[in-house]
Amino acid sequence: MSSKVANNASIPSDREHLHIGFVIAWLFCAAFYFMQYVLRSAPGVMVPELSTAFARDALGVGTLVGLYYYTYALFSIVCGALLDRLGAKAVIPAGIVLVAVGAALFGIGSVEAAQVGRLLQGAGSACGFIGAVYLATHGFPPRSLATAVGFTQCFGMLGGSAGQFAVAPLIHGLLTWQQFWRLSGLLILLIAVLVFIATPAAHDDTPAGQGSWMKMFAPYKQVLSNPQSYLCGFCAGLLFLPTTIGDMIWGIPFLRNGLDVSYAEAVNRASMVPLGWVIGCPLLGYLSDRLGRRKPVLIGGALLMLVSAAGIFYLPVGVAPRYVLGLLLGIGSGAAMLPYTVIKEVNPDNVKGSASGAINFLVFTFSALLTPVYGKLLGHLANGGAMNLPVFRTAGSYLLGGIVLAMVLAMFMRETGPRGRVNA
Repeated sequence: MSSKVANNASIPSDREHLHIGFVIAWLFCAAFYFMQYVLRSAPGVMVPELSTAFARDALGVGTLVGLYYYTYALFSIVCGALLDRLGAKAVIPAGIVLVAVGAALFGIGSVEAAQVGRLLQGAGSACGFIGAVYLATHGFPPRSLATAVGFTQCFGMLGGSAGQFAVAPLIHGLLTWQQFWRLSGLLILLIAVLVFIATPAAHDDTPAGQGSWMKMFAPYKQVLSNPQSYLCGFCAGLLFLPTTIGDMIWGIPFLRNGLDVSYAEAVNRASMVPLGWVIGCPLLGYLSDRLGRRKPVLIGGALLMLVSAAGIFYLPVGVAPRYVLGLLLGIGSGAAMLPYTVIKEVNPDNVKGSASGAINFLVFTFSALLTPVYGKLLGHLANGGAMNLPVFRTAGSYLLGGIVLAMVLAMFMRETGPRGRVNA
């Protein structure tokens, strides 16, 4: 490829037009992000089957499923650095292939294969959102970036919802749970090919893409020496917990054992939370771009999360409509994506991949570390007995406290919206 073409493929931060090649690649990457979330949430609807196959109780299955977040967090750092050094075409398809292999391994049905498969799924999935944001940054003008990031997460949470309401009847009718994982692996492999074909070969010619391999991590020094990066990561990480832990792993057990609803009803109600993200992520991203401010929309969304989550845990059964509170919780949870936009705006353009990698690392380190902690907390509160409503309510109070803390952290974040910068 000539240097002229390469220069045209490099997208300056002040570009005002779409780059169609990167937009098409972003759409395919968003499709992968959809499937990634299907696989992330699907174990929640097959806990009895996994318990039987792996000879583990619900807590053991939760721990196995949570292995995903360890490699997801770690490889977020690696993926961000590789994107800045090598570009999207060389990195994103390779990550998607890892997920395809991981899904196939999980479908074998042995504990060892499932553990390795879940670790591979997490490692490859790190390229999903980071890669999609990288492509969106190159494909969309800055004035539309928060909206594009919101739509990216919209695809993911639509997959999270489908991983519950669509997968549950699928594995109890047309397919076995093993067949579901194997077919998912084949579909994801096809997406890898499409992303490879669609992604433009050139990428930014930045210092991050030059020098030794160890220097590819140099941008993280710049990102992680910025206190605002930590505020973004910790705020988003706390806002993710009610969905990654509260809903996708423990949502159905809470509804079944705590509120005594049927399996089908529990699946439908749990799926309302990621479905709410489908609405909330693009909506709050659009509102943020429209208002020209990030912080008011972020804090407002977190407040909606707090009120709706408190209602789910503490309102008497039957007081609120069955699906409304879960949907509102998901809509408010869209606020967790705004720090992903802010961290890119408080750091230089030449480290945008690393900025996304850093926040993903911080966010999912929270989920990786706190998933087993939350399970042990539930076991401790149950004290050998049933996980009933009082147990879930007490544990849920910690999730509510995390939302409050996220709102406090958001107050100290720099306002990076266009109007906020003008008035600063």
